[in-house]
Amino acid sequence: MTAPHHDPIAAIATAPGRGGVGIVRISSGAALDTLARALCGRDLPAREACYAPFRDAAGQPIDQGIALRFAAPHSYTGEHVLELQAHGGPVVLQLLLARCLEAAAEPDAATGRSRLPGLRLARPGEFTERAFLNDKLDLAQAEAVADLIDASTEAAARSAGRSLAGAFSAEIATLRDALIHLRMLVEATLDFPEEEIDFLRKADADGQLSKLQQMLAGVMQRARQGALLREGITVVIAGQPNAGKSSLLNALAGAELAIVTPVAGTTRDKVAQTIQIDGVPVHVIDTAGLRDSEDLVEKIGIARAWDEIARADAVLFLHDLTRMDAIDYAAGDEDIARAMAEKLSASVPVLDLWNKQDALPAGAGLPTGADTADGILLSARTGAGLDALRRRLLEIAGWQSAPEGVYLARERHVQALRRVDGHLMKAAALLQAQAASLDLLAEELRLAQNALNAITGAFGADDLLGVIFSSFCIGK
Repeated sequence: MTAPHHDPIAAIATAPGRGGVGIVRISSGAALDTLARALCGRDLPAREACYAPFRDAAGQPIDQGIALRFAAPHSYTGEHVLELQAHGGPVVLQLLLARCLEAAAEPDAATGRSRLPGLRLARPGEFTERAFLNDKLDLAQAEAVADLIDASTEAAARSAGRSLAGAFSAEIATLRDALIHLRMLVEATLDFPEEEIDFLRKADADGQLSKLQQMLAGVMQRARQGALLREGITVVIAGQPNAGKSSLLNALAGAELAIVTPVAGTTRDKVAQTIQIDGVPVHVIDTAGLRDSEDLVEKIGIARAWDEIARADAVLFLHDLTRMDAIDYAAGDEDIARAMAEKLSASVPVLDLWNKQDALPAGAGLPTGADTADGILLSARTGAGLDALRRRLLEIAGWQSAPEGVYLARERHVQALRRVDGHLMKAAALLQAQAASLDLLAEELRLAQNALNAITGAFGADDLLGVIFSSFCIGK
């Protein structure tokens, strides 16, 4: 039986809904000439756009459009590909897809055999999976295809384009080549001690490892920036009722998303909105006011607020400047601060925001307890202080203003690079022990290479063997 990833596949390649143009795509390891002839009534030259009717089983046109045939390996998937570009109506495209499946199963007049046996509907992402399996894309580039489609900001789209073009993969390949060379030296020293050649000392293995770590640090920094462009950060607005949380969300989003009233406890559930700051997605969540309440619905909202706070990348603790001198209000803020200290990890920043600056009497100083040294003074109503808040959020996220050199990366890429860094740090310590720990050193370098390979999907040990046998005269 043919393996599933060798089956010919077909799918509608354009988004659901109505549009000017819709595409049905077929990919197959077998040639598609007979199927193209049945659908279009003529032979299609490779890589040439042809205007033709798309015919049903009776020879009547379903639609008319552009047909493109790509011969393997010169296609997106690396297989033979046929693309039918028709009008983008859902019914038309479904009829055309059904006709492709039907025509594939029909016997060809010349041979009497099915034109394309086994043609089936493609699974999600299967065309790009074929591209990866046929070495048209590596794993990081394949992921960049989805990231480019899903990009929510211009910066993310441009960075995904750089990843798809191979910028990220090229840097990983450079790291891997340097790592393989270092492994080669260590393995040669282990396997051929009778040669009495200090490969590591003569080749400056310590210097090579140090340079490799420096290169890795640069890649990690750019990958973190790329992951930030893709994932963004989640920021929760917290505080007592009527501190201005919903007003702040509306001000940041530039739209009236949350209801704002003088009535305490208006917000009963979270309200979320994603905004962009210099191209970085920031997922802002407004939550119920934190206080002791006997209202069942409000208590549920408060519990959900604490759940969101616990999952946040950063918390904006909003204080009402007009109530700072009230004993009960000050005590409530202290209780919230203590609870946050207990529930949150030390790595989650809590930024104090002092709101309603516009409501203070003219010439009046800040109320007691309003320490703005590490916080931000603002007015959600007038917008004062919002620019400073946006800059602070970028600082919290770790964003650096160098988007042109950034490629889009995923959190798994960042985690893999961190594993590489950990193994190289252990290798550096072992290298100081010289021959007594060379076997452990070799293992740490092997694990580091495996972590790099996980990023691009390039697994295998033959590459290391090839470098060893081509670089050294083993038979001497």
